[in-house]
Amino acid sequence: MTTATSLDGKLDRVVRRHAELGDALARPDADPTAFGKLSKEYSDLTPMVEAIAELRKAQSELADLEVIIASESDSELRGLAEAELPALKKRVPELEHRIKLMLLPKDEADERNAILEVRAGTGGEEAALFASVLFRMYQRYAAIRGWRFEILDISETGLGGFKEASAAITGRNVFERLKFESGVHRVQRVPETEGSGRIHTSAATVAVLPEAEEVDIQIDEKDLRIDVFRSSGPGGQSVNTTDSAVRITHLPTGLVVIQQDEKSQHKNKAKALKVLRARLYERERQAREAARAADRKSQVGSGDRSERIRTYNFPQGRVTDHRIGLTLYKIDKVVNGEALDEIIDALLAEDQAAKLAEVE
Repeated sequence: MTTATSLDGKLDRVVRRHAELGDALARPDADPTAFGKLSKEYSDLTPMVEAIAELRKAQSELADLEVIIASESDSELRGLAEAELPALKKRVPELEHRIKLMLLPKDEADERNAILEVRAGTGGEEAALFASVLFRMYQRYAAIRGWRFEILDISETGLGGFKEASAAITGRNVFERLKFESGVHRVQRVPETEGSGRIHTSAATVAVLPEAEEVDIQIDEKDLRIDVFRSSGPGGQSVNTTDSAVRITHLPTGLVVIQQDEKSQHKNKAKALKVLRARLYERERQAREAARAADRKSQVGSGDRSERIRTYNFPQGRVTDHRIGLTLYKIDKVVNGEALDEIIDALLAEDQAAKLAEVE
């Protein structure tokens, strides 16, 4: 089967499905409980059906012009056809490409808000300082994009670094733009505490989890062990005198979430459950993705937290994303959030290209 025939078959199925949905929605006895779902599917398919109609019209016009050029004896008519041909030859593949993009499988989590978790990795205090740089990079990036950035928890070191920090990020397509940030971020720089000027290498891990609603993930209270304790700051300094900090252990999976940012035990518990729900949802999502794409690993990587994805080399002023071989010599603008879009756009384009190769 040729690529063109394969694509035509897919487009025919889309047009048929759209027509079936239109008929189902027009029926007076339509099931009201299914109406919303059918209506959304119909609405989602409509732009694609319109693009298919546009493509088929252009293909028909192109075929007509080629017939005229091949068989028309009138030189004036043939000349007009030859003049119109280049524009249509350009338009048909452009429409095909647009439709192929519409056919790409959607990640249902793309439109969701996200939970960001940054943890210091190997490298001691320097790793903790780098973790704080990354966390603030995402905080500034969120501000640039007009997203809400709510700090959930920060565990500081005595020197201004972060052992770990988390935030809830709310806005348009947050997870779509941040999902490829998950992984190991490596830094190469001369620590302020280093007298000899030697470059040290350390790392921090980033996890970006799609925020889950209660309807997505049902958590049974009997599956939870909830411990409360007194919050403490850097070096064991007491933050408050009540047992407001909360540690939730999800017994079936062993996942543990600690929340101590709020003075209220109730608020800490609510935030901890929010993070736990996001982690459980991400586990399910990753399992589905692995099953769906067992034979392919995305060119931009799996987003696994154990995978080294990016290096920030401060002496050379460069940031390199190892998954796509992209290097930018503007490290200050990247860590300030200003140039992060350049990396994210390239990652999204690479992911789209990999998915397009599957459709074609």
